[in-house]
Amino acid sequence: MVSVVVGVDGGNTKTDLAVATLDGEVVASVRGPGSNSHGLGSAAAVAVIASLVDGVAFDRPAEHGAFFLCGADVEQDIAELTSEIEARSWTRAATVDNDTFALLRAGSDRRDAVAVICGAGINCVGRRADGRVARYPSLGWETGDWGGAEAVGREALFLAARAEDGRGEPTSLVDVVRSHFELPTAYAVGEAVHYRRLRDVRLGELAPAVVAAAGDGDAVARMLVERLANEIVLMIHRALADLELQEADIVLGGGMLAPGEGFLHERVVAALPSRAVPVVPDAPPVAGAVLAALDAVGASDDAKRRVREELRGR
Repeated sequence: MVSVVVGVDGGNTKTDLAVATLDGEVVASVRGPGSNSHGLGSAAAVAVIASLVDGVAFDRPAEHGAFFLCGADVEQDIAELTSEIEARSWTRAATVDNDTFALLRAGSDRRDAVAVICGAGINCVGRRADGRVARYPSLGWETGDWGGAEAVGREALFLAARAEDGRGEPTSLVDVVRSHFELPTAYAVGEAVHYRRLRDVRLGELAPAVVAAAGDGDAVARMLVERLANEIVLMIHRALADLELQEADIVLGGGMLAPGEGFLHERVVAALPSRAVPVVPDAPPVAGAVLAALDAVGASDDAKRRVREELRGR
């Protein structure tokens, strides 16, 4: 019987699962659909994970499982997801928390570190060497948050519609919106969203083109992307202040920051505090989940290096 750990990174659009031995050999790595419990409910979110677990072979129960999941935002979320996961008996013990912690662990071994995930939505967490943790609900506008691809896409549509009829400044975002959805006007896209012929979450698909337009010098797109960069930096400052840190790694990830380059990345890095060190992870967030599970069982540094190397190439 080979002892293993399980790591899961569950996001809005995809869920990654990896299984590794205690010496760091990755024996399985699979991907499935999104598992955001806010949209699916806790039971259905864990059912997505179950479909991945059922598809891989390992000796059950695993020694430890780290399940870092989008939608695990407040204590009730975590309690419900933990109950569903523990009922499956996949692991002897389980860590359940927000998916931003997977990014944090994947990005830095440093004990003083902050991570921002900017994907479909936006979130920030941090840790300090003395064990303190910074975390926030990050539920969206209800908790004062703005950012991520979906927020950028909605704002891009708003600005394109106003540019199209003359209420706003001219912008290439009009063509971005029209061409992406293959509709004749930004108004037509807006009508499709309003009457639910087009799901509003699909507006997040516009985000990469908005960032590209900003990089190309479009003034309206630049204003929008600069707003997002400012929000990201505000979150970082808040976490550093709450942790009473002046020096830390700043791990930048999620779909909008993962490239580690481009107008948004450059704006964020330029605005960081002087003693903050920007980090773009070289391993996927699921590696952070596996590393957290290995941490929990006291695995060796060599085992953790091996996991990083093996998952880096997948």
